[in-house]
Amino acid sequence: MTDPVGGFVPGADRSAAPAPTDLAVPVAGRKLLTTPDGAFPRVGDLPDDTAWVPLGTLDGVPAWAADLDGAEDRPGRGWASLAAELPGPLAALAGRALTVVTWRRTHRWCGACRAELADVPGESARRCPGCDLYVPIRLSPAVLVAITRPGPADRPAELLLVRHAYGPTGMWALVAGFVEAGETLEAAAHREVGEEVGLALDRLTYFGSQPWAMSGPGVLLTGFTATAADAGAEPVVDGRELTEARWFPLDGLPAALPPAYSISRWLIDATVTSARR
Repeated sequence: MTDPVGGFVPGADRSAAPAPTDLAVPVAGRKLLTTPDGAFPRVGDLPDDTAWVPLGTLDGVPAWAADLDGAEDRPGRGWASLAAELPGPLAALAGRALTVVTWRRTHRWCGACRAELADVPGESARRCPGCDLYVPIRLSPAVLVAITRPGPADRPAELLLVRHAYGPTGMWALVAGFVEAGETLEAAAHREVGEEVGLALDRLTYFGSQPWAMSGPGVLLTGFTATAADAGAEPVVDGRELTEARWFPLDGLPAALPPAYSISRWLIDATVTSARR
């Protein structure tokens, strides 16, 4: 799998002030503000008193976020809409801007002694000047699994796809879920598949990862491939998170699949490609 991040390097360096030509990613609520033609503005396009937060660099150019909460009437779009059209590096930058701004907005005060938190130089973190509590941006890891089994005689292998009870309910997707505290990624994959469709897995293999701002700021998706331990087993949905689960032949997948910019779709496409070799 190719690296979807490419020329975007996350960072939190505040040692230099933003330059007017630096890239700006303003955030208003859950929306990323853009210019009328749909592009991100430059630092010089916003007022001089804008409070800037470092995001890193994109192809060597510093990028900065700004919290413009209350400016939702300005032109802008949600992360999913932008990510469907942007190159991978820009989508990753937009997702980081949304994550950092939302985290700063919701982590202003110390949860232990109620003092106002202060930024930690060079880090995406804050520290309490009163009790020294350290508050980094905490990620929410989640797993998703592309499960296959051998097809009937003279037929291609089959891929398990599911429909969720929430979100885009008409889409056929992969089994997925959040990692619990104290749990490895691999253990989470086995648990989620067992809980949601009642299947045991063999040959669980790491595929790749992707920051995923659509499920909430700080979500990191980790993808795996696996085979069903019992090739004859049929999925049994949990009835809570899933409404349907079905085996599809790899040469007959449904049209309503996850978007092309998602790791879910990368997994599905890679599974189909691998079966053709």
